[in-house]
Amino acid sequence: MKLLALTLLWICLSDSPAWQTDYKIAQQQAIKTHKLLLINFSGSDWCLPCIRLKKDVFEKETFLQYASTNLVLMNADFPRKSKSKSPAEITKQNEALAEKYNPGGIFPLTLLMTPEGKELRRWEGNTTSDANQFTDEIKKAAETWMPN
Repeated sequence: MKLLALTLLWICLSDSPAWQTDYKIAQQQAIKTHKLLLINFSGSDWCLPCIRLKKDVFEKETFLQYASTNLVLMNADFPRKSKSKSPAEITKQNEALAEKYNPGGIFPLTLLMTPEGKELRRWEGNTTSDANQFTDEIKKAAETWMPN
């Protein structure tokens, strides 16, 4: 019975979309797969609304199922603790992304973007605690985009 449970858990986790940390790779993946790009600016080790958004939305089955077939996920994280720090090139990349898309330093900030970088929708702060509602909002915004 334990083996079956572990197998099912592994299958569920392996179908979950991975959050990219490299913007160029995420963008290339979005172009190649004709998917939208969802970028989340977070402070994973200090921002309570960021942590809550991850737990209440990004880790829920409703969101994960939709994201696995429709989105490329990218996290631009700004941790403060040294043990959580990103490599220097990722930190530099995230700072450049923040300068372009998040100059006000809003955390969390989530952007739905075309693979080419056009912003379709933005969510400032943890505006929703419901994965179903958030996923529906993404679907509605995605309707305005037609891939090439």
